[in-house]
Amino acid sequence: MKAAPLGLACGDPAGVGPELVERWLGERPDDAPAVAVIGPKSWVRKLGDRHAIPTVAVEDPDSAVEPGRPSVEAARVGWAALERVAAGCAAGEFRAAVTAPVGKAWLARAGFPFPGQTEFFASRWGGEPTMAFAAPGLRVILATWHIPLMSLPRHLGPVSLERAVGRAAEFCRRSGVARPRIAVCGLNPHAGEGGLLGTEEVEWIDPCLDRLRQSHPGLSCSLPSDTVFRRHLDGEFDAVVALYHDQGLAPLKALAFHEAAQVTLGLPFLRTSPDHGTAYGLAGSGKADPRSFTAAVALAERLTGTEK
Repeated sequence: MKAAPLGLACGDPAGVGPELVERWLGERPDDAPAVAVIGPKSWVRKLGDRHAIPTVAVEDPDSAVEPGRPSVEAARVGWAALERVAAGCAAGEFRAAVTAPVGKAWLARAGFPFPGQTEFFASRWGGEPTMAFAAPGLRVILATWHIPLMSLPRHLGPVSLERAVGRAAEFCRRSGVARPRIAVCGLNPHAGEGGLLGTEEVEWIDPCLDRLRQSHPGLSCSLPSDTVFRRHLDGEFDAVVALYHDQGLAPLKALAFHEAAQVTLGLPFLRTSPDHGTAYGLAGSGKADPRSFTAAVALAERLTGTEK
């Protein structure tokens, strides 16, 4: 039986999303995965004719959308594409979703009630999401993500840490690593330095990791986050669990900005995306780098088990 295609959602049409999709279609190799592109009616009609691919149309905006000029109307198109790809995955029309960037602030102005796409897909599909990233030599899994840093103590605890460790192990196994070696970042500088620079590692993080090590024998204790990513790149670990958004994303993007892709774990269906935003300042210039979007398509293909 032929596998369902990947659903490629256009993202905010005022951003770089549509041109990333077009670049990927124009450069895709002969063995590229089957895809269906979702976007505004006038755009996908031309795209389908040019590339001989299936397309799914959402309504064109009420007023013209120009690349580089974000608007509520453009944000609503991106939102409609998200709704369509989510519904298509749930109906078996698509085997996974690959989403181009959307602008969170403009989506909020349009009434989008979620802090990001991760939370949106969890609301539509169910499940408990975990945000993760992959790049050559790197796998990064976040214990928390779209929350203000000041509220981290309310969200980070044994439950969120255990979930992230379990998802890291799952991610590694789906990537072909049978016995994952998982590093966990400490919360404080130098992982607390034995309690001198913070007590969370001594009080609950390391005891939690000691307990989890019974199920995950390759799990580290809490480690200084300023060196753990170098150790990961050097091959000492198969994945790193970061405790909050920028602890994981700052080194990932410094090391592999153009090669990394995001994947949402823990949901009934797979969703991947580039690791960057809408780049309104580049939209329409033809200068947007397509490598992260290409990596997102390849990751979706690989994790759904259909890569040739």
